[in-house]
Amino acid sequence: MSALEPRDAAADAGAAPPSGPLAPHDESKGSVLDPVHRALSVGIVSVVLLIAFEATAVGTAMPVAARELNGVSVYAFAFSAYFTTSLFAMVLAGQWSDRGGPLAPLTAGISAFAAGLLLSGTAGAMWLFILGRAVQGLGGGLVIVALYVVVGRAYAEHLRPAIMAAFAASWVVPSVVGPLAAGTVTEHLGWRWVFVGIPALVVFPLALALPAIRRTASGPADPTAPVTPWDRRRIRLALGISAGAALLQYAGQELRWLSLLPAAAGAALLVPAVRGLLPHGTYRAARGLPSVVLLRGIAAGAFIAAESFVPLMLVTQRGLSPTLAGFSLALGGLTWALGSWIQARPWTEPYRERLVVLGMVLVALAIAAAPSVLITAVPVWVLAAAWGLGCLGMGSVIASTSVLLMKLSAPEEVGANSAALQISDGLSNVLLLAAGGAAFAALGGGAVGHAVTSAAGTGSHPGAFAAVFLPMAGVAAVGAWVATRLRGGADAGLR
Repeated sequence: MSALEPRDAAADAGAAPPSGPLAPHDESKGSVLDPVHRALSVGIVSVVLLIAFEATAVGTAMPVAARELNGVSVYAFAFSAYFTTSLFAMVLAGQWSDRGGPLAPLTAGISAFAAGLLLSGTAGAMWLFILGRAVQGLGGGLVIVALYVVVGRAYAEHLRPAIMAAFAASWVVPSVVGPLAAGTVTEHLGWRWVFVGIPALVVFPLALALPAIRRTASGPADPTAPVTPWDRRRIRLALGISAGAALLQYAGQELRWLSLLPAAAGAALLVPAVRGLLPHGTYRAARGLPSVVLLRGIAAGAFIAAESFVPLMLVTQRGLSPTLAGFSLALGGLTWALGSWIQARPWTEPYRERLVVLGMVLVALAIAAAPSVLITAVPVWVLAAAWGLGCLGMGSVIASTSVLLMKLSAPEEVGANSAALQISDGLSNVLLLAAGGAAFAALGGGAVGHAVTSAAGTGSHPGAFAAVFLPMAGVAAVGAWVATRLRGGADAGLR
């Protein structure tokens, strides 16, 4: 849920800070729950709570849904479709928020998120299920960038680590209750009710968040400046990055010689789009903002790609029920929140870079330990404990990258820079899920589908799971090196 030398990003960019009702509350004291921020904080944390509950509940129901729709062979698509469409939505949300404020993209995003859940929950075929996940991704991309803009505008710098910690804390209850509730519903009523029931939760976040955002963070960053026109080039690049990621995902899943054609087309679209949308120097881990953006992608991509296969591995290889498979990861919600809380403590600020390095080491070790449960003598609680440590690291890494991004962004650039951070996050998810899905399918992973609802694990392809987890552990280890390059650097601007 997000150690550079402090610097005045607005002054560095030659821009005046926002004024009037959009100015962040800049008193040296106060909290995210003081009278100025209380309604806004409760509202936006409620939005994150909805997203968290969806993620934990849907992840628990996904193996059963894939089996009933005969889609285990394209299991990774159910996750990557979300991230693929969210890439375009992130760029759109960044421009939309910078031009007119975050209120409209947030409203549209929550609506699309709910519509996608309904479409997946009523799907009669796997392709419709995946389409619903894609619609969800459009909504999720709009929401996450809009929320970052709200935080950048409405909270002073010293309060941002605390609101990011609150975002992480909002995952605790869903992490504990979500898998148990979703597993129970899946086993007794059917997996569809997990999807169609969640949209009812949209009403409460909307009622709390939207009025508060309208009062505190609506409108452009500088109401007196001319409205910035839409950057059509960035919109085209956003379409290119989404289309390229989708083609690469398709090529990785098919594993045929003809798949080289969509793979080449995807790369041709993706490479220039990435270079145009991410900070200059990201691909070479230039110090400062480029490394912050790169690290976010490495951490999120490696962790999500690995975690997506954990429930399937526990159900098919160890015979756990969907409820227990999801619940085995519940500890992660608590430790993720703890990691985010630790990075928000004032005493950790001088050691933020070291904290992030340690966090990435914990992530790499947790992912590497996950396939140990393929050995039947290893108890399942070993994975639960390891994943708890990995989530502790992720809590500090994700919150810290969000804080550092805002520290390096001028007020009028928060939307664009937040979009870059989220693009790195989402694109890495798509690419690493594609790679993991390809390895899984190549080693016969699709054949484990018959065991999804078995009372005892009967999967016969444990190597398919090891081929997902071990490379992701290596990617996370690279992230520990990138984390040493977060401090300083003048090469931090967007192209």
